[in-house]
Amino acid sequence: MSWQKAAWLLCGDQVCLAIMAQSWSLSVLGWVPGIITMLVSGVLFWITSITMHKFIMKNPSIRDICDFGYFAFGKSRIAYEFAGFMLLANNILLIGFHVLTGAKILNTLSDHSLCTVVFSVIMAIMGVIMSVPRTLKHVSFMSMFSAACMGISILLFMIFAGIEDAPGYGYNGTYPKAGKVKTYAFPPAGTTWVACMNAVLNITFLWVPQILFPTFISEMERPQDFPKALAVLAGVSGFLFIIPPAIGFRYLGQYATAPAFGSLGVVAYKKASFAFVIVPTLVIGVIYANVSAKFVYHRIMGKSRHAHSNTVVGWGVWIAVMAGIWAIAFIFSEVVPSMGDFLSLLGAAFDSFFGFIFFAVAYWQMYSGRLFSSASRSVMTIIHVFVMICGLFLLGPGLYAAVEAIISDYSGGTRPSFSCKNLSI
Repeated sequence: MSWQKAAWLLCGDQVCLAIMAQSWSLSVLGWVPGIITMLVSGVLFWITSITMHKFIMKNPSIRDICDFGYFAFGKSRIAYEFAGFMLLANNILLIGFHVLTGAKILNTLSDHSLCTVVFSVIMAIMGVIMSVPRTLKHVSFMSMFSAACMGISILLFMIFAGIEDAPGYGYNGTYPKAGKVKTYAFPPAGTTWVACMNAVLNITFLWVPQILFPTFISEMERPQDFPKALAVLAGVSGFLFIIPPAIGFRYLGQYATAPAFGSLGVVAYKKASFAFVIVPTLVIGVIYANVSAKFVYHRIMGKSRHAHSNTVVGWGVWIAVMAGIWAIAFIFSEVVPSMGDFLSLLGAAFDSFFGFIFFAVAYWQMYSGRLFSSASRSVMTIIHVFVMICGLFLLGPGLYAAVEAIISDYSGGTRPSFSCKNLSI
């Protein structure tokens, strides 16, 4: 890929439905902690991504996050296998989340005209078909349309939130049960620590896509141009991850849901803005499926000629692997009680490593013995110590909060597995 195509691919991956969960995060945290968390996450995202790129340039044989872990931890085979397990678990759960999201969209648009399981099957089959191209160069074309559709969806949401008389449903009941719409600087009275931690995890999850970056870099014509693509992504993300959620919180206040479309009071507004999400839902699932399938495919094919040639065996294995990944993701989408809480679990268990710990260790590997050789190097070293602390915090208290939320879900009324239940927002 050229760096321009890589930029489209990055934006296609990042401009996603998770943006629409950030108004809810602000409704839990309030303006001050919420915006600070967003800004700090953005700065750390940029710094750790640049560290990743520098490390890959020093170790050009890296082709995925597993290779990155292998080199970062001193060519440890254990680190490689651990990263491989984490890669597949993270990506397949995320694909399952997109299957479930697709079923929600089809439920909402059709007024639950079919059983939800049928909608999930339709999404999984469409995902397999769209995942057939083996190179990310082809997927990057899909990403252009994905980012554009999500952009339209976000724009429509902001317009509708601004022009409607009042929001509709919120987690505290239908408007005006929780009073008039209001915003606040800090978490309102009664907000639990678990709720605040899950809101923070929701924000960090959105800002941590680096698990895919080594694969993207390995397929670029000039990997050294990756910072150009990253700069485009940082600019787009900095705007979309803060401005639309802030506007959503301004007009929805304590009624903000995740995704925020669910809080719109007019059904036609809800359907019109949510409809465009179907494209990024599929395309982002395809991106994660492509990266996951490449890891499994190369483990199966090794260095045989089928691995890189257009042979019947090569394509047969590729399609079988892809179908298997989407099938497992479909099962996850049906048995998990609340994908929102499981996204928090992903953020704590996986993003703690792939967004923070891996890059702090890689930085130490690159600059060991000269961590404080100059003023600028000392500053970067201190920042990466903070990165490591953030990763450990997410892995410890963050993981505890995510598990507590899931336990709470299971103790209440949960969606039965493989249910026809209406999942309309």
